[in-house]
Amino acid sequence: MSAVGAEVIERALKLSQADGCVVILTESSTVNLRWANSTLTTNGSRRERDLTVISVVGESFGVRSASLLDDLEDLVRASERAAREAGPAPDYAPLVTGPAEVSFGDPAEQTTTAVFAQLARDLGQSFEQAPSLGLRHYGYASHEVTTTWLGSSTGLRRRHVQPRGYVEMTAKNDRPGGSSWVGQHTRDWADVAVPALDAELQRRLSWTQRWVDLPAGRYETVLPPSALADLLVYTYWTATGRDAAEGRTVFSRPGGGTRVGEALAPQGFSMRSDPAVMPAAPFVVAHGSSSTSSVFDNGLDVHATDWIRDGRLEALTQTRASAARTGSPVTPFVDNLLVSGAGGATTDEMVASTKRGLLLTCLWYIRPVDPETLLLTGLTRDGVYLIEDGEVTGAVTNYRWNESPVDLLGRCAEVGASVPTLPREWSDYFTWTHMPPVRVPDFNMSSVSQAS
Repeated sequence: MSAVGAEVIERALKLSQADGCVVILTESSTVNLRWANSTLTTNGSRRERDLTVISVVGESFGVRSASLLDDLEDLVRASERAAREAGPAPDYAPLVTGPAEVSFGDPAEQTTTAVFAQLARDLGQSFEQAPSLGLRHYGYASHEVTTTWLGSSTGLRRRHVQPRGYVEMTAKNDRPGGSSWVGQHTRDWADVAVPALDAELQRRLSWTQRWVDLPAGRYETVLPPSALADLLVYTYWTATGRDAAEGRTVFSRPGGGTRVGEALAPQGFSMRSDPAVMPAAPFVVAHGSSSTSSVFDNGLDVHATDWIRDGRLEALTQTRASAARTGSPVTPFVDNLLVSGAGGATTDEMVASTKRGLLLTCLWYIRPVDPETLLLTGLTRDGVYLIEDGEVTGAVTNYRWNESPVDLLGRCAEVGASVPTLPREWSDYFTWTHMPPVRVPDFNMSSVSQAS
């Protein structure tokens, strides 16, 4: 990894004999820390480098990628052969032109295990207290810094450094329902307070002193920000303009077109993305073409976008090609999601105003059932609790649930105050979210589950 990323990009572009060429190089530096049974078990570090060459011949393209750069010319030629053998691309557009950024020639940024120094000390104190509290701690922490260089035969030169850190902590006791999870994302670990996370785990586990068997059914349910994040991240992934226009998703309008402009959520509800607010590349980085992205859009500026505004669907992700076909604005995918509503209640305040219902802290094993309605299924895990007269009074069984997040948004009875949060299911795929808690009057717990 001695060569600076910009040098590799320039060498590859110089080798190209195609009509057009885009080269993407990513270099990642990652460290991690694990613990189990209240003991630090492993820590590790790794560095990875991946090169993607996209050759354009006429209106066709070919893509080849490698992690070893010894045969750079072979990689370029292979992408050119793939382009010549391919048919015309349905998403063809002229390659993006634009700036040659001053930072393009800078080296990759790196991280080290030093970022975990305070975390490890604080975990040690929690581990010391665990036996007297009858607890066992498990968890994982990861910090990654990825540098991306993107260069094109049009003269475009862009570079972005993406941090991604998160911690997941689970504590267990020996009671029924005695497992609880909390998580947090972070840029630099300065904002991670293990004592506060540990205190929340202990508080939730104190609710397991009483066990309540409840049958499957529809329950008034409070979903904390993390649980809502898992539902809405999946919703965002499927909110593509091309698929909606082709009549294949929940965002398709019966009879043709999309549901842009329709009310999907309560007034005051918004769902947006903004690379200036939470870490995300400010330009398109596409290693392949799909309904979400296009290789021809590589390097295109990414801006703040409202997906839902005041409860109405405002936009779907659109490449230049899909936008041209549907007459829509170009709205590229952004790697963060910020959701807010008109209310200001915290999760605890929602619990305090609940006569009888469930507090559902974690969703797990989320899978699609019906893309046309976005019906999802999954399990609850690490904490379902009974609320009675404004207080959590016990732990209840786990369930399999069936819900469409889009349908659920339309049924929300209350949307609380938005806070930075970490999705449980998608933490290592989509880290950066900002979510509120919500109240759903009739969340569908379809069957009892033995998951723990």
